[in-house]
Amino acid sequence: MKLMTRSALSVLSAASLMALAATSALAQESKTIGVSIPAATHGWTGGVVYHAEQAAQEIQAAFPHINVVVRTSPSATAQVAALEDLSAGQNLDALVILPFTSEELTGPVERVKENGTFIAVVDRGLTDPEIQDLYVAGDNIAVGANTAHWLADKLGNEGQIVVLRGIPTVIDDERIQGFTEVMGGTNIEILDIQYANWNQDQAFTLMQDYLAKYPHIDAVWANDDDMLLGVLEAIKQSGRTDIQYALGGNGMKDVIELVQANDPMTPISTPYPPSMIKSAIYMTAAQFNGQAPMRGNFQLDAPLITPENADQFYFPDSPF
Repeated sequence: MKLMTRSALSVLSAASLMALAATSALAQESKTIGVSIPAATHGWTGGVVYHAEQAAQEIQAAFPHINVVVRTSPSATAQVAALEDLSAGQNLDALVILPFTSEELTGPVERVKENGTFIAVVDRGLTDPEIQDLYVAGDNIAVGANTAHWLADKLGNEGQIVVLRGIPTVIDDERIQGFTEVMGGTNIEILDIQYANWNQDQAFTLMQDYLAKYPHIDAVWANDDDMLLGVLEAIKQSGRTDIQYALGGNGMKDVIELVQANDPMTPISTPYPPSMIKSAIYMTAAQFNGQAPMRGNFQLDAPLITPENADQFYFPDSPF
């Protein structure tokens, strides 16, 4: 099943809360949902923490019998320990987890599952998908492909571009796959493609290298908005005027503001919303309130964010 925009996510969240409200009088047995997520080590995970805490506050305020416990971890090893503490400290009726890494967290999550706990996984799937009752994620291939289609059209299927990758993960691989498959059907040459680890400073340095190495660049794609900010600063400092477009992805509010302003270099983006954690928590809470079972895989679309629809993707109070 695919959910397409922030509006669709809002409808889903609202529908989940309505289902909870409609049956709250029938289901007052105390329930505990544990939420295990990475700490705010960069912009996107900062958004994950923000939306998880918002969901916890809203659900507990509306339904006092549902206790939502949010734990953040700065590494995969720390997340394993946090998960063990969550399980030992209280009886978890459900676990919502965004794993640091699929491999290191699969075993610990499976042990939680053995206690009869409902498992909802967000973004990074487990190595054994049978463990998860619910899976909510974005469409990383579409993040790359939709950006590439737009860029190829604007460049008339001709030109020279450079690309910045994130870190070696399935997420990064899928974004690059979507982008390069589209570009493979054009006459656009990818001059260089290197990792900048979803880091603004590293992207700034890599973009400086690209600028020094290539006398002409028509466009840049950084497959994450943290990196895009570093790219934009490097271009600005260089004074280069040949670069027509610098694009990113994920929907960081700083970049959405550029889109809202119809910035000539960054007039579009694609969403990979950290708010997906909030939708997963709402959907998980629906398990404990009457006739609202939520099972299966839910994939969020990655439609182009344009000046016309940017307000739907803009969270001004979020750190991302």
